[in-house]
Amino acid sequence: MSFLKGAACVLVLAGAPLAARAEDPAALVGGGETDVIAVHAQATLTDQYHPRFSSPYAGPNSLNPGQRGDETTDATVYLGVRLWRGAEFWADPEIDQGFGLSGTLGVDAFTSGEAYKVGKSTPYPKLQRAFLRQTIDLGGAKAKTDADLNTFTGETTENRLVLTIGKFGVVDVFDTNKYAHDARNDFLNWALIDTGTYDYAANAWGYSYGAALEWYQGQWTVRGGLFDLSIVPNSTHLDQHAHQYQMDGEIERRYTLSGRQGAVRLTGFVSDGRMARYADATALALATGDRADLALVRHFHARTGVSVNLEQALGDDLGVFVRAGHSDPRIEAFEFTDMATSVAVGLSLKGARWRRKDDTVGLAVERGEIGHDAIAYFNAGGLGILAGDGKLPHPGPETVVEAYYSLPMAKYAHLTADYQFVDNPAFNRDRGPVSVFGLRLHVQL
Repeated sequence: MSFLKGAACVLVLAGAPLAARAEDPAALVGGGETDVIAVHAQATLTDQYHPRFSSPYAGPNSLNPGQRGDETTDATVYLGVRLWRGAEFWADPEIDQGFGLSGTLGVDAFTSGEAYKVGKSTPYPKLQRAFLRQTIDLGGAKAKTDADLNTFTGETTENRLVLTIGKFGVVDVFDTNKYAHDARNDFLNWALIDTGTYDYAANAWGYSYGAALEWYQGQWTVRGGLFDLSIVPNSTHLDQHAHQYQMDGEIERRYTLSGRQGAVRLTGFVSDGRMARYADATALALATGDRADLALVRHFHARTGVSVNLEQALGDDLGVFVRAGHSDPRIEAFEFTDMATSVAVGLSLKGARWRRKDDTVGLAVERGEIGHDAIAYFNAGGLGILAGDGKLPHPGPETVVEAYYSLPMAKYAHLTADYQFVDNPAFNRDRGPVSVFGLRLHVQL
């Protein structure tokens, strides 16, 4: 029945694309493009399954050790309008349904970027994005932009300022990567599509209110942003009074190596909010004999993190990416994962070599760890964003290997087969390993 719901969404959205024309093209960005209204759409159905795996014990946040399958379905409409020279407004209403495996718990590098930290068995609507983007041309060579989700057809200059303000995802702007950044089209795993330690400000669906400013100058880009944190870590409600917030910064350098394009990005964040130190929660638990609980010892702290993100074309059909990050291991993670360190490397290969140029194969591995204070906290029964097996006497690094094959079903549809191997899920040597098999159907108009 869930598949039929997803298929119905696809059929409804198939009639969505349209464009209106302006009478005064000179009033628009690029001066030669006339679309003033744009409508795009997507629908994605993702099913994942894992067989039974070894589990001598389990806790409230554990991955269910029995054989299990879960699915998610979402359908989004992207509505855009040009307002004045260089200005666009976009709104992305969406309908979501379904659950990640075990309620999106038990694996820190979680297996589906299509699964949110909330799940419902019936479809429900959300306005995920509603933002204004202002582009100010500063000169230099011109490049054409093609119509895409939240993007108009037009021209931009090499040097420019871009201001985005409203509700959107921090990772819409920061930590992007050509080969691994879209759970609807490439890798599925959270710690591959984004750096696992990038504890970016977001509600439970991955979006926040804020503003980002980007300055493009030649082969360099500098980005800065300010965003609302959740009222309580990993929750559905954002602190819109700006009492708890995050500052983000990024420097990007684009380059050519042996005639092949590449880019490297250095990203940092500072989160200022009511957070707990793992050691404080563990000490209180030892004193009282109760389970360790971060909520009992939260005070205002600043949590920092830094990451590096590289993409490099190795050929016309082959590219490699690398991500590595570190965040403060002493203070609880606020929004994304419990990781303190993460390293990921992967390859993306188009199918031209076997005469299927529109097919894509991806292979990647990610390794994440937590700090000593977090190990003691989880061993005292503490719960994190995704981890919490009730105890952690034998900790170890969590390692994920993901492989996928994506092939076109029609002009606008792709079907992807996905496999992930998870060793030491939630940093626990006593549980697993786990094999996760997935199928993803994606339609984009």
